[in-house]
Amino acid sequence: PEDTVTSSFASFIHGARPDHLSQTVRHRSKRMILDSIGVGLVGSTTHVFDIALRYCRLYSPVAVSSVYGKPGVKLSPTLAAFTNGVATHSMDFDDTWHPATHPSGAVLPALLAASQMLPPSTKPTGMDFLLAFNVGLEVQGRLMHFSTEAHDIPKRFHPPSVVGTMGSAAATAKLLSLSRAQCCHALGIAASLAGAPMANAATQAKPLHIGNATRLGFEAALLAARGMEANPFILDDIPGCSGFSAFYGVYHPKPLPTPGDHHEFLLEKQDIAFKRFPAHLGMHWVVDAALSVRNLFVHYAGSFSPALIRTIVLKIPVSKYINRPFPSSEHQARHSFQFNACAALLDGEVGLSSFTENSIHRQELRELLDKVVVEHPEDNVANFDKMYGEVTLLLHSGDVLMGKCDTFYGHWRKPLSKESLLKKFRSNASYVLPEEKIETIITMVDDLENLSDSSQL
Repeated sequence: PEDTVTSSFASFIHGARPDHLSQTVRHRSKRMILDSIGVGLVGSTTHVFDIALRYCRLYSPVAVSSVYGKPGVKLSPTLAAFTNGVATHSMDFDDTWHPATHPSGAVLPALLAASQMLPPSTKPTGMDFLLAFNVGLEVQGRLMHFSTEAHDIPKRFHPPSVVGTMGSAAATAKLLSLSRAQCCHALGIAASLAGAPMANAATQAKPLHIGNATRLGFEAALLAARGMEANPFILDDIPGCSGFSAFYGVYHPKPLPTPGDHHEFLLEKQDIAFKRFPAHLGMHWVVDAALSVRNLFVHYAGSFSPALIRTIVLKIPVSKYINRPFPSSEHQARHSFQFNACAALLDGEVGLSSFTENSIHRQELRELLDKVVVEHPEDNVANFDKMYGEVTLLLHSGDVLMGKCDTFYGHWRKPLSKESLLKKFRSNASYVLPEEKIETIITMVDDLENLSDSSQL
């Protein structure tokens, strides 16, 4: 059908060209690719990744695609995409966009696996890879903008399990050069494979949301390439018969302009948030606020002395799944305003070691958690573009110290510098790769447009 929202998306996927990518879009998306690879590499050291890998090795007779952090280990393309997606989100260290989702992890593993899957005569170039990656980002961003509900911290579905699956299908369809009709069906198939509830946040199951998004979107494109069909109106709002609208209570889709001589990608207008430590994005506000008030406290008392503190007041938005007073596992700790604020106060930083069993169950940390009181000011909304974090220390002396953060370092309004991003990548990659390979990846991604075979990644 012509002139439908779904057909406009299919036309965009099929018709997008490398010259539609501005220098800004290329630069930003290459930063995302590098960061996501690093996050996946360090994620390959986690327990949840090991579980996923052991599972996938039971069902992977056709082993052609590489696995993060495991030299010599290969899986079937779709299982490699799944495993690498799990690695990317295993520490909640991956990038975040607005409206809220984790865009890179849902797309990049599928493209890496597909690049290795294709025969030598049809290997995609680095530019093909970069274009497909941006097509996957654009589809995710456009779909999220169709619902005002998507602008707030989610309550029902985990966004990358919804829009990420669609983005993976779109990106893979582009890399495989599917026809316009096949692109349409890939989206329709992907919609039937999408969705995961928020109740599994802060558990070992949450990384599966990214793994499934990248894998199932990939599979949707492969099925469409082999002739499977789906509803051609899947993105349209059809009264009485929900398509993609099933995921949102409010849904107002609009056609995606067909790329002519020019197309302005959403990434041109809004950058991406990169995390400085492995935890839910909301934690970055309270950590920066806690570090700010800690500096005041040290200046006030000469050192950080928890015994001087009577009460710790956190002013945070209402979001049930990240309001966790006493987390008992690393995944709960990554989703706890209280834990991250107290860890920052106690240690003067939050990093990978903050979420070990020993760190989580320290007596001095538990004593700080006992002093926390949470408040939800009406002006502090559960929205990554509008929220703030405020940490106030009420001292036994009667003095009050306060730190506040409305834009943390790494937010799209305050992007990480090149030096900070490279430092994060080198640190993450060093857990599994030697220095020379780390530097090779940095050089390769920086010059991705000129790479003759993207499977070299």
